[in-house]
Amino acid sequence: MKRFVLLDTAPIPENGGALCLFEYGEDFVIKIQGGDGGQLMNTRMHGSEDALAEIPCRKVAGRPDSRVLIGGLGMGFTLASALKHLGKTAEVVVAELVPGVVEWNRGPLGEKAGKPLLDPRTVIRMEDVAKVLQAEPQGFDAIMLDVDNGPEGLTQKANSWLYSAGGLSACAKALRPKGVLAVWSASADRQFSDKLKKAGFKAEEVQVFAHGNKGTRHTIWIAEKLKG
Repeated sequence: MKRFVLLDTAPIPENGGALCLFEYGEDFVIKIQGGDGGQLMNTRMHGSEDALAEIPCRKVAGRPDSRVLIGGLGMGFTLASALKHLGKTAEVVVAELVPGVVEWNRGPLGEKAGKPLLDPRTVIRMEDVAKVLQAEPQGFDAIMLDVDNGPEGLTQKANSWLYSAGGLSACAKALRPKGVLAVWSASADRQFSDKLKKAGFKAEEVQVFAHGNKGTRHTIWIAEKLKG
């Protein structure tokens, strides 16, 4: 019988909490330490993480020297998908706040996503994605956010700014003309669609299966910048 085996614990900077990496048979699972037992992510179900990068990267792949930003490394599947759908001269910047998550992807998790950290187009930034956004106006052709459980399912209050009017305005400023913002969420949120429109985006809500073509569905907002 399969059981959860704790492999490592990674502190979350300036938070007081931690993430835990478990082995579960042939798969890996990440949970919040001391949480309700629910999984933040696992290596068996990553269809929506793949789509989070595939949809926007297909839209910008034809641009010369395309540059995209991913907020949250997770298990590396969004990064791997971005690399798959972008050209050889592209750059994929990944902002990850938890050093342990990067180490897990260099170690036991790497094989599952195809070792995307080894790709020369990958740039890891060990800082909050909010700081990267604010520091690079018109720096990216696409931005992909997979932070926490999405706009409505936050487990960390510190992440709320990113999905606020101010955070979405920062995303718009960080995008190049006709840039694309993609936001992953564990659940739908009508109010968030309205926020995107007010921030200057043309937004579409896409439902994607977590695994294959059945089971749990996740929401991805694909928002195209309308001006500037």
